[in-house]
Amino acid sequence: MWDRIEPLMPADPVRGRRWADHRRTLEAIAWKYRTNSPWRDLPDELGSFQTAHKRLIRWAVDGTWEMLLAAVLAAADADDDIDWTVSVDSTVVRAHQHAAGALKKGRSTSASPPITRSDAPAEG
Repeated sequence: MWDRIEPLMPADPVRGRRWADHRRTLEAIAWKYRTNSPWRDLPDELGSFQTAHKRLIRWAVDGTWEMLLAAVLAAADADDDIDWTVSVDSTVVRAHQHAAGALKKGRSTSASPPITRSDAPAEG
């Protein structure tokens, strides 16, 4: 996979220091989200957590992530290697407690509109 995305990675800046290795930085970002650990717990072999975090934000702002995703999807589509499966688990997707529809204290309830059965003629 690295051979596929390496040419798409941003070049070193014209001025200033060279960037840290892109591959190691990508591994650091992937590790952080795979383990759901804080940035400060990043293992030493993956480099500085500040570098990985700053690069994650920079690439989000400049569109690098979108460009990488589009390129990988285009290559997978060309190889007929895309098989979409979307699954939503209700134990994970939860409504906020304030979205439960409970009445707020101190407010009067308004009359609800009458309920009409779908096979009955509407009044009025």
